[in-house]
Amino acid sequence: MSEGGLDRDGGRPLWRQLRERLLDRIRAGEFDHTFPGELALAEEYGVSRQTVRQALRELRADGTIVAERGRQPRVAEAAEIVQPLGALYSLFAAVEAAGLAQNSIVRTLDIRADAVVAERLSLEGSTPLLYLERLRLAGNDPLAVDRVWLPAAIARPLLDADFQRTSLYGELHRRAGIRLDHGEEQIRAIVPSPAERALLGCDPASAAFSICRLGTSGGTPVEWRHTLVRGDRFALTAEFSGRTGYRLIGTRQPAALG
Repeated sequence: MSEGGLDRDGGRPLWRQLRERLLDRIRAGEFDHTFPGELALAEEYGVSRQTVRQALRELRADGTIVAERGRQPRVAEAAEIVQPLGALYSLFAAVEAAGLAQNSIVRTLDIRADAVVAERLSLEGSTPLLYLERLRLAGNDPLAVDRVWLPAAIARPLLDADFQRTSLYGELHRRAGIRLDHGEEQIRAIVPSPAERALLGCDPASAAFSICRLGTSGGTPVEWRHTLVRGDRFALTAEFSGRTGYRLIGTRQPAALG
């Protein structure tokens, strides 16, 4: 390890190490008000300006910083994920519609029994269920903790799916021939627990959306899902008119397959 905390003997490119150091500092809020220039970074980390430029180029490419010609770089404002109420949707599609890369960290993918969830799916308590738990990322930042249960009788082929970069609904349709066509949700604002805040990387003062969904296909319950979404990164919208008012109950629309 050498000047600036960069390892010059490990074989990893210096620009990549510098990018990671800067990302850590950005996430810690160190550059919320001002971002250092190329010369300052080159001096601080003991690297060339070309190394600094490459690191900054990567941060610009993934939307972490904004750098306009002739102006000092600045940290980009976090994009807000906006989802209309009243439509059966895919969080995967909502994130990508906001212009952000969608990735997931799969925490659990297995077959198990859960009597409470089985009852919600109108199944006998010991019925095997496929359980998938993911930490959903929007760009480089955690957005949601997503937990979903489906009857193993139809969802077992999903055990072979890679959910790091693909949607559940897309894989469910491709591998099992199941397409969700209706859903009911309960949405509440809650204060995340300390463990949930640590997982989501959100501020202690931030609230979150707790979203419980029952998804059906052809009238048969096939999905029970609980999603905890950061309230500072996600917004729900509704359309209304003097003629129809709010239309949020009983909406039937095809599921997004993003």
